[in-house]
Amino acid sequence: MSSVAINIVQNSIPIDHMANTRIDSKLYECVKQDNIEEFKSLVQQHLTEKLVTPCGNTLLHVAVSYGSDNITSYLAGTFPSLITIQNSQKDTILHLAAREGQASHTIISLAESNPSLTGKTNTKGNTPLHDAVIADNKEVAKLLVSRDPEVAYYNNNNGKSPLYLAVENGNKKEILDDLLKTEASFPIRSEDGDALPKGRSPVHAAIEQRNRDILEKIEKEKPELLRLTEEELGNSLHYASSIGFLEGVRFLLTKFHDGAYETNLEGNYPIHVACKSDSVDVVKEFLDIFPYPKEFLNKKGQNILHVAAKYGNRSVVRYILKQDQKLVAPLLNAIDEDGNTPLHLAAVCGRCTATFLLVRDNRVEHFIVNNENFTPYDVAKQQSKMAVDQYNKTDEMLAKEREQFDSKNSIPADEIQIEVNSEDVKDGKKNSTTEKATASTGSQGKDKAVDSKHYKLLDYYGTHYGVDPLMGCSLPSL
Repeated sequence: MSSVAINIVQNSIPIDHMANTRIDSKLYECVKQDNIEEFKSLVQQHLTEKLVTPCGNTLLHVAVSYGSDNITSYLAGTFPSLITIQNSQKDTILHLAAREGQASHTIISLAESNPSLTGKTNTKGNTPLHDAVIADNKEVAKLLVSRDPEVAYYNNNNGKSPLYLAVENGNKKEILDDLLKTEASFPIRSEDGDALPKGRSPVHAAIEQRNRDILEKIEKEKPELLRLTEEELGNSLHYASSIGFLEGVRFLLTKFHDGAYETNLEGNYPIHVACKSDSVDVVKEFLDIFPYPKEFLNKKGQNILHVAAKYGNRSVVRYILKQDQKLVAPLLNAIDEDGNTPLHLAAVCGRCTATFLLVRDNRVEHFIVNNENFTPYDVAKQQSKMAVDQYNKTDEMLAKEREQFDSKNSIPADEIQIEVNSEDVKDGKKNSTTEKATASTGSQGKDKAVDSKHYKLLDYYGTHYGVDPLMGCSLPSL
């Protein structure tokens, strides 16, 4: 009779006579077919609690994965110790039900009578609810979240909760709706000043997909989730601003107005992030609601024009400069904690177009000195010199490399002559095929080697200033 080898779950006392026990394949087939009568007659011949598959699955795991409800019920009732056993991947029977099974009467009973199973995590940090959402198993997901609503917020090893995964999956089969309608909630900020929950925010997932519908769904059922932050991305307004998601910013400014007054890890407000990411429409949205941008200073004391100039976002710089004089005037020549004006930052960062836009605006002062006693002109001159020095150094290095390459790969003249004057000369004419092949061998090899080095002159600040950038840098079309 054919058989399937199994492992034995060892307890604290070795059982030598069980070391090589095998499970009859007929027993395995009985489980698959939910043949309860034959299963009972066969299973009594073994110590059922000790039988596992190579993956560490017990017979109860197998029964659940195949949806064999009769055998599942029998095993759970007869051998209750099987209910809490986890396999080699630390999956419980509910993990397998979530991935492969159904919310049968027996599974419902097991979830109700063993509430600790819903919060058990496997080696990936997934609870059964995580696996149900990943597998789009709406039936089991609804069962699990109804038994333990807080599990919807548990994070796996990747920092993703079932709620996050439901958003990330695009709310397939409307599992997100079931997760949001639970009564479970948690304080975003408690009176004791507890930190925000760690992990990936489901709101950020909706923003990443640019899905306003899901944002509205989340706000309707769990508005407190809009306030979640992610360490690297900031709050939801920071993230929507960073990717230029205009509809998301509009929605959040209405439903999460206070988020505009929060700073991220870098000390920037959402309006700074919009300027940094060159989102003119988003900047306009902020200014329509907050027509006093001088009040928004990041941790370096920089206003929105500082940030736009620093990152060379010419469209944002141009837009700000065109605003009402009362709005713009406090920004133009403001200094940050280092004494730098927006023009200083544009010059030191080599932002040629932003520099030009600021220089040609007669409201901008050119000779304010920073904490190092440098004017924007001095800064630009210094950066130009650095760029020229770097250019010359790079050009010398490339020249040496080319010279070394040429010396190693040059083709001797006599070899070329041999190819040209060989027997391939017919009727007083050289064989063009041979000549071309010889020529291309040298040139293609050389070109290929040069291309593989990606030779190009270093463009140190976006434009190689041969002269003072405040006076004569080469500019793209405005």
